[in-house]
Amino acid sequence: MKQLITLVYLLSSLLLSQWLAAATLPTPTPPPVSARSYIVMDYNSSKILAEKKADKRVEPASITKLMTAYVLFTEIKASRIQLSDQVLISKRARRMTGSRSFIEAGSRVSVDDLLRGMIIQSGNDATVALAEHAAGSEETFVSLMNQHAAQLGMTGSNFVNSTGLPDKQHYSTARDIAVLARALIREFPEFYPLYSEKKFTYNNITQHNRNLLLWRDSSVDGLKTGHTQSAGYCLVSSALRDNMRLITVVLGDKSENKRAVSSLALLNYGFRFFETRKLYAAGQSLKQIRVWKGDKEQLSVGLNRDLYLTLPRGSFKSLKVSVKLPSQQMAPVSKGQSLGTLNVSRDTLVLAEQPLIALSNVNEGGLWTRITDSVMLWFE
Repeated sequence: MKQLITLVYLLSSLLLSQWLAAATLPTPTPPPVSARSYIVMDYNSSKILAEKKADKRVEPASITKLMTAYVLFTEIKASRIQLSDQVLISKRARRMTGSRSFIEAGSRVSVDDLLRGMIIQSGNDATVALAEHAAGSEETFVSLMNQHAAQLGMTGSNFVNSTGLPDKQHYSTARDIAVLARALIREFPEFYPLYSEKKFTYNNITQHNRNLLLWRDSSVDGLKTGHTQSAGYCLVSSALRDNMRLITVVLGDKSENKRAVSSLALLNYGFRFFETRKLYAAGQSLKQIRVWKGDKEQLSVGLNRDLYLTLPRGSFKSLKVSVKLPSQQMAPVSKGQSLGTLNVSRDTLVLAEQPLIALSNVNEGGLWTRITDSVMLWFE
């Protein structure tokens, strides 16, 4: 009987060690794709899962219209322009080359229709009309684009037009575009569904969205295509599977089909070999601390934003969470005040660090409270 127990123990240990080894196998290299540069980013954690020449400056072609849309959505959200505004189409907008929405000079078109013309049809004419309406001229609008790009931390980008037509001083990077795409999805959820619309009809002309992945994978719900002879074929994609959203940016691919194939391969790679979890929610009480000389003794601390972590599948079991807080905290304390840090690590590697903040106010206590707490602190 004793030998049988020993045998079972040995077999169990062997199976457990094999399972642990399989669960922590090295993540394979990303699939080979034909794009000149690319990046794969997790939306919630901003973790980069794969990249190739992601900081190389390239022509973004009509991917530029993501930046144009970001500025326009900002203006709409601030009520400086309205979806119902009737835009007078200029001769300049009408004469734009490349992709078009076939709007007529001298006609009036709603901002709502022009947005669909820009996003779904990639119309250069609709784009310039929107820029002129929002800022008075395309040149002034472009200055807004660069201002917003700087605020988003897009250090590798410079825009000289709203459409993405070729210019040596008009450039971006895969990393910058991923940052922009994430901000657009996060800040303007009411407008994001426009990027999943498959067709739009204007002036009795129906045009289809050029993002082939909208037809090939039901989890894909955006974002934007781009193409010029010098830029090649570009595609920014976003997909949501099991509450995990990924963003891919593929630049300079060889054909319309190739950019779709490359993007889907990178999306499948990210979803297959990585997972994202929300460890803590913003405002969640993570610890109670003693506050001295205040109108209350206990204070909850937590995070000011959700903490998401993206790791290779099977890696979450070995995480260690630690907090650093002052040994003594005196009142007053303001809600939102930074009091310490929360660290998430694996082995000796720090994976995430966020400030711990006060979740409520603690005002200074009365005279008696301050006196008694001062006495008690002598014995601490």
